[in-house]
Amino acid sequence: MACHHFEGLKHVPGAAASYAKGCEDCLKIGGQWVHLRECLVCGHVGCCDSSPNKHATKHFHATKHPVMRSVEPGDTWGYCYVDDVMVDLA
Repeated sequence: MACHHFEGLKHVPGAAASYAKGCEDCLKIGGQWVHLRECLVCGHVGCCDSSPNKHATKHFHATKHPVMRSVEPGDTWGYCYVDDVMVDLA
């Protein structure tokens, strides 16, 4: 299955500064995270599904923004929630 949700995405300015601080939602509630994910539609930075609060997935359910990427050092992959596929973004 081919995923078209990554097509035509534009870089969200200022997102890099956000993930340097951590999960936006965990920071608000004093939560902890394992890994960070960036929404490729709006730049929201949330925590992964291995984290207690799973804010990246909650962001998808709340906004329906379909694609995100890992912002972990060395990672070059993205994920589409709608099509359930990982994509190499390198």
